[in-house]
Amino acid sequence: MEPFQHPGVAAVFEAYPDLLRRKLMVLRQLIFDTAAATDGVGPVEETLKWGQPSYLTRQSRSGTTIRIDRIKSNPSQYGMFVHCQTSLLSTYRERYPTLRCDGTRCVSFDIDEDPPSEIVRHCIAMALTYHRHKKPG
Repeated sequence: MEPFQHPGVAAVFEAYPDLLRRKLMVLRQLIFDTAAATDGVGPVEETLKWGQPSYLTRQSRSGTTIRIDRIKSNPSQYGMFVHCQTSLLSTYRERYPTLRCDGTRCVSFDIDEDPPSEIVRHCIAMALTYHRHKKPG
């Protein structure tokens, strides 16, 4: 498990209820693992944006920020968020119709489900390389 890089992120995770924390830790680890396995991404910086754990490719600038958090309007869901002005959510919808894509920025999951790791890993890789491809592939 990747150690926290930012004390504020650690505090946010500590404040989550246990089940939500475990689910978001799975997403967090998928982000770090995918970044390490994806050529040209480099290290991922962990920080807070809008009070949410956020993951940036600051060194390589290869991708767009990924944020993870509970879905505030539905406490039984959590999600992975990307910038709303990217084409990522439309690409995710086309490639993976079983994913629940909400609006232009969020892939949401039920709290009692694990994210489909291979699909989510590919979605994360597309986000982490978005600026290299502009039309993710």
